[in-house]
Amino acid sequence: MGQALGAVIDTEGKASAGKYLTFRLASEEYGIEILKVVEIIKIMDITAVPRTPEFVRGVINLRGKVIPVVELRRKFNMETQEDTPETCIIVVSAAMPQGGIVQMGILVDTVSEVLDIQSAEIEPPPQFGSSID
Repeated sequence: MGQALGAVIDTEGKASAGKYLTFRLASEEYGIEILKVVEIIKIMDITAVPRTPEFVRGVINLRGKVIPVVELRRKFNMETQEDTPETCIIVVSAAMPQGGIVQMGILVDTVSEVLDIQSAEIEPPPQFGSSID
């Protein structure tokens, strides 16, 4: 593949082989385990929420459910850009550190494809020093 793929790490801190949905942020390609993906939607109106971290773009109403949306470019300290017709929100199920599962959206430049990836091909995700909450 030639490009580094970020991975969603399981609870033991190891990357798992399997099917991953790949997406792009700028020139980098990342992946998330397909089993964590609930759905992929086109960019829609996002309502800003006061007093949230800078990387939280806001919330969307998805069939009556309020879903927070994280802008990965900001979370990864990348240059932001205007949304394009290819910009998508990937709705995922995420395990919270304090327990429980929450659905959230991640804003990405474009969705690429689903790939079958082996553990040896997966690079660990960057360390951020904080959680997404």
